[in-house]
Amino acid sequence: MATIEFSKCAKSFGSANILKGIDLEVAAGEFLVLVGPSGCGKSTLLRTLAGLETLDAGEIKIDGKVINNTEPQDRNIAMVFQSYALYPHMTVEENMGFGLKLQGLASSEISKRVKEIGDLLQISPLLTRRPKELSGGQRQRVALGRALARQTPVILFDEPLSNLDAHLRTQMRVEIKRLHQNSKSTMIYVTHDQMEATTMGDRIAVLKDGVIEQVGTPTEIYHRPKNMFIASFIGSPEMNFIEGKTVSKLPWPEAQKADQVLGVRPENFKINNGSLGSQEVALGDYTVELSENLGGQQMLHGHLDGQPIRMITDSIDKFSTGQKLPLKIDLTKAHLFDKKTGENQRL
Repeated sequence: MATIEFSKCAKSFGSANILKGIDLEVAAGEFLVLVGPSGCGKSTLLRTLAGLETLDAGEIKIDGKVINNTEPQDRNIAMVFQSYALYPHMTVEENMGFGLKLQGLASSEISKRVKEIGDLLQISPLLTRRPKELSGGQRQRVALGRALARQTPVILFDEPLSNLDAHLRTQMRVEIKRLHQNSKSTMIYVTHDQMEATTMGDRIAVLKDGVIEQVGTPTEIYHRPKNMFIASFIGSPEMNFIEGKTVSKLPWPEAQKADQVLGVRPENFKINNGSLGSQEVALGDYTVELSENLGGQQMLHGHLDGQPIRMITDSIDKFSTGQKLPLKIDLTKAHLFDKKTGENQRL
């Protein structure tokens, strides 16, 4: 395990400011996910930690020691890349043991460690094959095994699952999370997929335009988003944003001000049966336009006061096109955002 600290880290490529004074601390043994849209700086931040990019300003510390000028090979960090980065002329066993060989470990120790990791990742039968003889999922397991075999205190993942199909991504998410639970390494994982972020991370750091917008547990980020960007980026489908006269129905002083936006997750709408709890507010009639069957649930598409709204209900419920549903919300699950600043007014 190792603690990691980014302090006022800045990086530019030409006139493009990619990192704008990043401050972030990662606890020993933590699984931290960096998430955000393409170009937000998450991969660049990871690469500065690995030593593959040089900071223009700021410091990076591992266990309190500044590593800005430390060569990549001397940082004792393993990294799993999106492209697998396997040596095509080497077998799986040779690929997994290559880093250990460079460290000067004895052949017997390398073989022992590779076998242990191979058994753990269920790729022992593949040890004599070369990368071209493997599927994408198998190649990713080899890349993961190569990183784990080194037993470094820090392991970095740069969008390692983006080349896999949906089924394999789900499977590998579970495998990586299980490996973290059994490992003593601090892990930082970069992805643009908010599903990966919320299912894997102990904490999530959400980036936008080179700035960290919010850091917290998946539950905190989902239920208490700091601003409209996070509310829309985290969650699938994204949060509904409602403006106009509907907002003024809320009993909050802030809701009576101009340019306020009500935010409600699709699963948090309820059909108003005529009875309102102490924390519930009636919103008006929702007109159903179409529904999507999601298996155990269904997604309704429609509008409320002329504004498009998506809501999730049980798939057993039946609704027809044009049907009007009286809606209500629980205020404890609603958000109010300032339209100009995007900030959540109810935190």
